[in-house]
Amino acid sequence: MSDGIEYFEDIEIGRVLEFGSKKMERREIIEFAKKYDPQPFHIDEEAAKDSIYGDVIASGWHTGSVTMRMMVDHMVNDRAGLGSPGFNNLKFKLPVRPGDTLQVRSTVMDKKRSRSRPNMGTIFGLVEVLNQKGDVVMSFESLGMIKARTLGEDD
Repeated sequence: MSDGIEYFEDIEIGRVLEFGSKKMERREIIEFAKKYDPQPFHIDEEAAKDSIYGDVIASGWHTGSVTMRMMVDHMVNDRAGLGSPGFNNLKFKLPVRPGDTLQVRSTVMDKKRSRSRPNMGTIFGLVEVLNQKGDVVMSFESLGMIKARTLGEDD
């Protein structure tokens, strides 16, 4: 890791990073959902009381947006990143409730240097979002493209 930026060669398979802390405020949950996911159990406290959740819960897309912010602040901006072609197996495992505090755990599962562009590679990760109890509320498999420092074949 020269110049404070991580490159493909710096990322080790098996590395686990835990970072971030975001308290999910009721007002933010409702505002986000009114704008982007206006289902009754996200925006209407009375309707949510009668739902299977018993109270408003965060939209999964809100949880994903908060996760992305934590990833950028604590991981992505420290890498020679090139963006992402997407992710796989997004799962909303538990409801995120007002007052929950979220944190991210990112595990590097694999990495592959590009054959057609040996100056870059892809990092395959498992991203888990945990609440204050340590319960996984959301998870997905990430793919992150990253610059390589060298054109080496043995990483």
